[in-house]
Amino acid sequence: MNARTVYAVSELADILRGLLEDSLPSVWVSGEISNFSRPASGHWYFTLKDDRAQLRCAMFKNTNYYVRPQPKDGDAVLVRAKVGIYQARGELQMIVEHLEAAGTGALLRAFEQLKAKLAAEGLFDAALKRPLPQTPRVIGVITSGTGAALQDILNALARRWPLAEVALYPVPVQGKEAPPAIVRALRELPERAPADVILLARGGGSLEDLWAFNDEAVARAIRACLVPVVSGVGHEIDFTIADFAADVRAATPTAAAELATPDIAERYSRVDTLDINLIGHIQRRIQQGREQALQLGGRLQRLHPGRRLQERAQRLDELDQRLRHAMQMRLAAKRDALTIRSKRFEAAVPLSRLIQLRERLRLLADRLQRGGRSTLIERSVRLRQAEALLNSLNPAAVLERGYALAMSADGRVLRDGGTVAAGDRVRVRLARGSFSAHVVPDPTDG
Repeated sequence: MNARTVYAVSELADILRGLLEDSLPSVWVSGEISNFSRPASGHWYFTLKDDRAQLRCAMFKNTNYYVRPQPKDGDAVLVRAKVGIYQARGELQMIVEHLEAAGTGALLRAFEQLKAKLAAEGLFDAALKRPLPQTPRVIGVITSGTGAALQDILNALARRWPLAEVALYPVPVQGKEAPPAIVRALRELPERAPADVILLARGGGSLEDLWAFNDEAVARAIRACLVPVVSGVGHEIDFTIADFAADVRAATPTAAAELATPDIAERYSRVDTLDINLIGHIQRRIQQGREQALQLGGRLQRLHPGRRLQERAQRLDELDQRLRHAMQMRLAAKRDALTIRSKRFEAAVPLSRLIQLRERLRLLADRLQRGGRSTLIERSVRLRQAEALLNSLNPAAVLERGYALAMSADGRVLRDGGTVAAGDRVRVRLARGSFSAHVVPDPTDG
């Protein structure tokens, strides 16, 4: 009997998934979406069906992020997917890598062909791009008169640059009538209003919704427009031929309004800064003029004839004082010389010598008397200090303050109660007198 090969369910599911993935690595499938769901994870799960069959599909968050708009039940789509088996339920499942509306592939090819053609002609060259006005007075807007894009633009203009007038040229932005209407608006708006810049805008949508802005006539009308054109078509990820032809491309209609206008708050701030700088400059110039006037006034004062006369008078006073001082010094020198000669003459006479010796003897006697008195006072002070120190060290002085001196029977001074026992005889000395005592236990000891 031959041995049987037994597979676990998961093993067989792995084998089947491998066979499918190897034989159909990537396929294109068209069908209609049903049972579309988008949980909090951001992944998409739906069923792709036709009138005879249906297949479960999954499109994960990292691949469905750029799909615009989000599909819904009933949409006819074209997907590129890998076919496999979802092992948890044992179901056939397609992992979708790309999703587009049915017919989108042809539109994309047409888009790329027109983009390449116009680029080859140089219609998108950077040298053709015109700079936007710094402070537009009139802003032209070409968009739907009832769409949300118009409100977004008006709100942005009111917030950033309310000084500008808005010239609206309403046009259809979707369908067959949209391209010729947009071409006509680009030609007529600069003639109707003195617009400094034109905003060409509409809200987001599918490739089919935005197709009016992929029209060749629209691209050529943008380049032929008399004023700079800012395109703000769709959302950030949407690109149209109009974006490449425009002088400036904005990600959204609101961004188009912001790129075309300065920020009035920044202008106010700049004016305040210039005002502060101007006031500071004027104040510095005034201060410089005041200092220069003071310097010129000082120079004029120094060069004035009255000033020179004052300086001459002051110089005359200084010379007069120096002459008087010299005369006084000369008289003082003569007087000192006369005094010295008089003292020398007196010294030569014996009587004056005797008087000098007697005066010196009196001075020495006074010094001796003062020295003895000072020494006596000093010795008395030192004696009193020594006496005070001796008294402070005398044990009897401590006893006078109420303390007692306890000694054992052999005359040792007692300092620790643990060195005696009950019944021992001790001798207690007071400041005046002494007595003997016996040691008894202290009832308060624990």
